Amino acid sequence: MKTLKTAIVGCGKVGLLHAKALGLVPESAFTAACGRDWTRTQKFAAAYNVKPYCDVEEMIAKEGIQALAICTPHPLHALHAVKALKAGVHVIIEKPLASTLADCDAILDAAKESGAKVGMISQRRFYAPCLRVRKAIDDGKLGRPILGSIVMYGWRDEAYYRSDAWRGSWQGEGGGVLVNQAPHQLDLLHWYMGEVDELFGFWANLNHPYIEVEDTAAAVLRFKSGALGNILVSNSQNPALYGRVYVHGSNGASVGVQPDGGAMFIAGMSGISEPPINDLWTIPGEEELLKKWQKEDTEFFQSVNAVEYYHQLQMSDFLQAVMAGRDSSIPGVEGRKTVEISEALYRSQRDRKPIKFPLAAEENEIELRRHSA
Repeated sequence: MKTLKTAIVGCGKVGLLHAKALGLVPESAFTAACGRDWTRTQKFAAAYNVKPYCDVEEMIAKEGIQALAICTPHPLHALHAVKALKAGVHVIIEKPLASTLADCDAILDAAKESGAKVGMISQRRFYAPCLRVRKAIDDGKLGRPILGSIVMYGWRDEAYYRSDAWRGSWQGEGGGVLVNQAPHQLDLLHWYMGEVDELFGFWANLNHPYIEVEDTAAAVLRFKSGALGNILVSNSQNPALYGRVYVHGSNGASVGVQPDGGAMFIAGMSGISEPPINDLWTIPGEEELLKKWQKEDTEFFQSVNAVEYYHQLQMSDFLQAVMAGRDSSIPGVEGRKTVEISEALYRSQRDRKPIKFPLAAEENEIELRRHSA
């Protein structure tokens, strides 16, 4: 089977998931790892029998890297992605695509100029219950989607924010729950509901005085289709994790998915405690399928390592797409849409008004967010 020489930049917690995927999927010849901390990078590389580097461009040149997984802190995504893309290297980026729209545009522009592909990690799109919702929409079983909502209640304690120096700061992370924990649910919302036309929202830091960024955000949306939606996400709710995405149709039918439930998941530190399931399904004639699907999905969840399995599915999809010369299932432009929603919410609070889409990048986006409270 044909393979691509692959590498990773960013040897932290989420890097472990990417490294395992690159080491296991048959399309990958995992070759090298790059990180800022030489001692940690050497240890990381030794664990996967690959070569360690501290410079991305040197690694690409010396090893002939063809595809790169980017797992650095969010504000560094564009720096490494643009360097790789200009060298003709395909990149797949851990969510979010970048911390600002300006960085997203720099990545997408570099890809367009070089012809290299950009993929965006959002592995929940590969969950069977998430795919069922999309298929129901595509098959017209809801009529038109007219109302979509996401809710994500979770908890991050002080120890979590102290676990890495960049967490909880505007410059180091780019934002809070919107940027780090909610992108998966935001991605599902616009995947199901389509392009956003307008958003009005607020954010707050409700009970994390030791961080700079938001721990809670809420918004209402109007989509270009005329559909409405809402967003409610928080790191202020303890215990555990409660994540839901719902789509309601013009024919009165509703479908929903719980992509996240149980104990809080932290990449490289904990597992996924509850299976993703469909928790709402009122399509006429299909109501009785819900229990059957929940049983099947729970049994499958118990048969795999869910933390690793879906990353491997997406990594394989990306590398196959690169070899075929096509976009992967989740190209970089989809990642920009998620960042656009978050940025619109920050701007809405700052300007105290609804924000119309599409959004152009602004200078000093992170600094403007800092002063939008």
